[in-house]
Formats: sequence, structure tokens, C-alpha cells
Amino acid sequence: MPLRPGPAGIAANEHRVRVVSVVRPDGLQSEARQEDITGYGYTPKGNDRAYPLDLPARFALLDLPDAERRGCRYPSPTSGGLMPARVTVWSEFRHEKQNPAVAQIYPNGMHEQIAGHLRKNADLQVITATLDEPQHGLTEERVRDTDVMLWWGHLAHDELQDLIVERVYHRVMAGMGLVVLHSGHFAKVFRKLMGTSCNLKWRISDDRETLWVTRPGHPILQGIDDRFTLAKEEMYGEFFDIPEPLETILISNFSGGEVFRSGCTWTRGAGRIFYFRPGHETYPTYYDPNVLRIIENAVRWATPTSPIKALEFGHREPGWLGP
Repeated sequence: MPLRPGPAGIAANEHRVRVVSVVRPDGLQSEARQEDITGYGYTPKGNDRAYPLDLPARFALLDLPDAERRGCRYPSPTSGGLMPARVTVWSEFRHEKQNPAVAQIYPNGMHEQIAGHLRKNADLQVITATLDEPQHGLTEERVRDTDVMLWWGHLAHDELQDLIVERVYHRVMAGMGLVVLHSGHFAKVFRKLMGTSCNLKWRISDDRETLWVTRPGHPILQGIDDRFTLAKEEMYGEFFDIPEPLETILISNFSGGEVFRSGCTWTRGAGRIFYFRPGHETYPTYYDPNVLRIIENAVRWATPTSPIKALEFGHREPGWLGP
């Protein structure tokens, strides 16, 4: 790799990265973000380190402000401290009631398994909602008080009231993050946001799934190696009828030979959307540490950085510009 001159105090074959730790060639893991600050008004800090340009260190964790690293993204209007991200985990909660095999894996529901993991983080304020609650658990107040919503559905997509679909849709457009899991690809709100059928190929035959990282360093993939494997999962195969993602950060291959875009991001209005493929109800996928880590990272990535304000439309009176 060619060398370049460095500013005063930095050798020509070094660059400066503001880091806490770094992924080294021996495979030690870091939390996967990097910033080269060489020559950009560099001001030394106690945890800055210099690394040779040809060091095959892949990522580094920035010494970011708390609001960037954690789920709490914007100041409280009352205390001035950082607000926790308000997370709603929504699920149909039908399989667990109807199928004893699913109930044995997820006795409290898939939504509670996911929520229980997220609740380990003090900066995430997590509640759950299910299909059979009044208004599907998604009242105006509940949706208004949600920064990021996770969505799992399968049996009863058509039972969701259109009024609730519109409520969630407009909240996403105003800035709420949405993390859609597995068969949630057929959810009414996801198809409305995508504008396509969101159809695909599928098979349930205990396929082995390997998920490959295609965007190293992406915030959703912090702490994830270049791939991980789920011993048994439902197969999803291409073509997946979705609009071209903003980013495809994970792809899967299955033991039957199929491939699939398993981690995709979009923006709609002011909201961020992440689709994450694994999660068939008859497999213990939501106990897998890599799957839970990606879901947690996705919640942080999708959390808005400022308070969500409903979009305003309609007639505008003259005189707003002033004299």
C-alpha cells in the first residue's frame, strides 16, 4: 500500500484512528466502526492510537458521544438528559397459542423472547403488543410513544385493521424506525411501505442457513463476524419482490442451494426500515446470540435522532414569510 505523509507527530506510514479497540489479524473482535482523522485538524485524545496503513485491521470503534453509540438519541425536553429509545415489539402471538411445538420453544411468545433480550439494555424502554389486544395493541397513544417498532406476523396478516396499518405507516413516514422480521415481509404495513408484493420462494425442511456479511462495518452488524450459521431454518429464496434496497447488508445461502437477501435497509419519509429474514416459529432462532445482536443493533440504528413530529399537509395561509 502506498505511503502518504502525515501531519506533525504522525509518521508517514501511519494513520490516526479515534478508537477504543480494533479488529486485528488474529480475529479479536471489536464493535465495528472506523474513522481516519489523519490530516483533518487532528487533536490528540487519550485513547487515540496510530496504526500502519498496511495493517489489515478491518474496523474500529469510534470514541463517539453516547447519543451516537447508544439507543438514546436525543435530549429530554424536561431533564436535558438523553431519552431512552421507546421500543414496541409487535407479534401476532397465534402460533404459540395454537401449536404446542411452538409454545414449547417460546412459552411466553416470540415477542417476549425478543423483548426480554432488549430489556437488558438500560437505554431501551421496551414494551410488547399483540394482534388480539384491543386495536391490536397499537392504540394512537402507543404508536405515538414508539420510536422503533419490531414486527413479526404470519398467520393473520389480513386480520390487521386498515386503520392500524395507516397509523403505523404514517408514524414511520414521520420518523419511527421499523424492524420487520421473517414472515413479516407479507405484513400489510411493510407491503404498503415497499409498494410491491414482497413475495418470495419458501420451503420448510430443516435447511441449514449461513448468513454472510456484505457490508462490513455497518452499524447493524457490529459484533458480527463475516458470517454465522443457523443449523435449522425455513428456506427463503429469490426472487424476493422488494424495491431495490438502500443497502443489502446480509445474504443467506441454504443447504438446498438457494440464496436470499436476508438483511436489507430502506428509508421511507423520515423513517428507517430494516428487514431481517431469520425467525421461523418452529425453530429456536430468537435464542441465537448473533440473531439477537443484529436485532438489538437494528433497533439502535433505526432509532430517530430527534423527536418525531407528525407531517403536516393541506392548505397554507399566506403571510407565513413575514414582512
